[in-house]
Amino acid sequence: MADPSSYRPRPGEIPDSPGVYRFRDEHRRVIYVGKAKSLRQRLANYFQDLANLHPRTRTMVTTAASVEWTVVSTEVEALQLEYSWIKEYDPRFNVKYRDDKSYPYLAVTMNEEFPRVQVMRGHKKKGVRYFGPYGHAWAIRDTVDLLLRVFPVRTCSAGVFKNAARTGRPCLLGYIGKCSAPCVERISAEDHRELAEEFCDFMAGRTGTYLRRLERKMGEAAEDMEYERAARLRDDIGALRKAMEKSAVVLADATDADLIAVAEDELEAAVQIFHVRGGRVRGQRGWVTDKVEEISTGALVEHALQQLYGEETGDAVPKEVLVPALPDPVEPVQEWLTDRRGSGVSLRIPQRGDKKALMETVQRNAQQALVLHKTKRASDLTTRSRALEEIADALDLDSAPLRIECYDISHLQGDDVVASMVVFEDGLARRSEYRRFQIKGFRGQDDVRSMHEVITRRFRRYLAEKERTGEWADGEDSGEGTPRADGRPGTDPGATPGSLAAPRAETDSGHQPVPGHTATSGHDAAPSQEAASGHEAASGQEAAPGRQTAPGHEAADDLALTDGPALKDEDGRPKRFAYPPQLVVVDGGQPQVAAAQRALDELGIDDIAVCGLAKRLEEVWLPREDDPVVLPRTSEGLYLLQRVRDEAHRFAITYQRTKRAKRFRSSPLDDVPGLGETRKQALIKHFGSVKKLRSATIDQICEVPGIGRKTAETVAVALARSAPATPAVNTATGEIMDDEDGAPETTEDAPGEPVSAGTPDERRGQER
Repeated sequence: MADPSSYRPRPGEIPDSPGVYRFRDEHRRVIYVGKAKSLRQRLANYFQDLANLHPRTRTMVTTAASVEWTVVSTEVEALQLEYSWIKEYDPRFNVKYRDDKSYPYLAVTMNEEFPRVQVMRGHKKKGVRYFGPYGHAWAIRDTVDLLLRVFPVRTCSAGVFKNAARTGRPCLLGYIGKCSAPCVERISAEDHRELAEEFCDFMAGRTGTYLRRLERKMGEAAEDMEYERAARLRDDIGALRKAMEKSAVVLADATDADLIAVAEDELEAAVQIFHVRGGRVRGQRGWVTDKVEEISTGALVEHALQQLYGEETGDAVPKEVLVPALPDPVEPVQEWLTDRRGSGVSLRIPQRGDKKALMETVQRNAQQALVLHKTKRASDLTTRSRALEEIADALDLDSAPLRIECYDISHLQGDDVVASMVVFEDGLARRSEYRRFQIKGFRGQDDVRSMHEVITRRFRRYLAEKERTGEWADGEDSGEGTPRADGRPGTDPGATPGSLAAPRAETDSGHQPVPGHTATSGHDAAPSQEAASGHEAASGQEAAPGRQTAPGHEAADDLALTDGPALKDEDGRPKRFAYPPQLVVVDGGQPQVAAAQRALDELGIDDIAVCGLAKRLEEVWLPREDDPVVLPRTSEGLYLLQRVRDEAHRFAITYQRTKRAKRFRSSPLDDVPGLGETRKQALIKHFGSVKKLRSATIDQICEVPGIGRKTAETVAVALARSAPATPAVNTATGEIMDDEDGAPETTEDAPGEPVSAGTPDERRGQER
């Protein structure tokens, strides 16, 4: 626990200007972001007597090890920068609303040639019109099913659309009149887009025009004695009115507004939002947050507005936003909303009439949401706390292991050996911290040696991060530095608590602070160069499904871990191996546990507990113990260890299967630099196989469209290097694979019996 006076800026260093400030912990991770009209006055409040601070604020300033600030020109710029930093750094002491990305929206893909109506979740895409959010996806489908009678817009996927266009036959909806069938050119692209725009207009609340038009057409059809057509129009009108009844009129003046209500207690707050368009409630959503700082209702509203409109522009920001309390000051927030919309936005508290009555309804929803959340969380939190306490008691730990890392090794008969690292914090999986390893120290099947290598690589990086950030003195072989006089890990003896990591705005020497300039106070910032230790570096991003990767790099369904130098994290972004666990769990028994403990001992780490969970009897093994610890079968602690172990196994075997599948699909052309997928396909299409391409001359390769002489020479050299020394053998049939295409060729010299590949269950059993 740090003393705030140790990193308090010197008098006169902090400018009296608008800006945004960041508190960092001893690992250089950003733990709090705030904005201020006057940085000097705001930051001074954090460095008063600790007894006068709110308990959560006191915890924050004692956790922090440095503070830095960035000066901006206006309060609106400060609001925008604060929002950007909170999204980027995810500070633990800032108010964070539970994300609502799981809410379904009714989306119309106006960015496609033939717009499609569908249910969409997740991040909003450019060129797509969204309506909602809705509480349930079935509510969207019911509404769309009614509206397709009147607006028969395409709803099929791209694959179904292309198949229908290829066969010349529409899908079932095209036959029953609920799709205009643009796939078979029953309607032109222009007319179909106009139909989609009418659908969007109706969903946006402009319903009267279409109802009156249909009623007029129905009357004309009846006058012309086209009674069947009139009946269809009557049913269309009924469908539209039924769809409208699903969202009752709540504001008679056809107002477009968002109503935000907040229910809170001392620890948590719930936010509910009603989206009203054309006087009707078109969507609803809610968030719950922990109040990790002393915060007013107006400040909660401000954070909700940032979350709600931070990524929105244009009509997605309504003309009117009704709130229970106004932010202080309200002018920058209102100006920011106006900038997002592009026209005036009214931010106010409803005082009377229908809007106040509707706000009371939203408030009741927020109160019920808070009560429901606290009921669920009390049960879940109690269970997780009991599980962590049981683990601490069983393993004789000093405290509950709030961060647990689990490691598993996976391979198929010694091939494609990989390892996984999963992280659980407070008993919950933290997927952003997952890591994957490729075993490189040796070849073959040796789980114990693999575990030793993985643990060594992971914690060598941890020690390097500690040394790089100054927690340990540079130049110590063991990684342990000399403690400072104040008890903190050693740094440069000449460093002072007020030393700067970057050029500071010189306010005490007569120079004016420059807008956008960043200044820091506290421990010295980490040097720009990375400490290169080990070979693993995480990508930090989830590999998108279907994303193309360069040859030799894998993409999987979780966070990738590839080889290469460590990337940037000078600015407080989560570091890959900087945070140690309280408990290391390995998937295995006594040998794997001994290997993990030996790796930690060799690195001089003695403050991290190690245990292993054996699959057969679910026994917990400890280092240097001959007998395992047996937890009761009904123990919550055992359940948690099993979940951690099973998650590590899933993560490892998924990565191993991905690597294996990629290896099977690899081609010698993958190693040719500068040769993309299109030109590879062109080469194979021209020559028919890699074997024929390998035997072709450079002049023959140049005949392929798009292949120049330099590329042809590169291809020829690469294929010559990759030529197999001996013919490949199909182990399932015993046949000679004479051609890279996979065409078997049986020879007289190899008429032996086929080798069985085994049953699927037997093959799965060979995977570890």
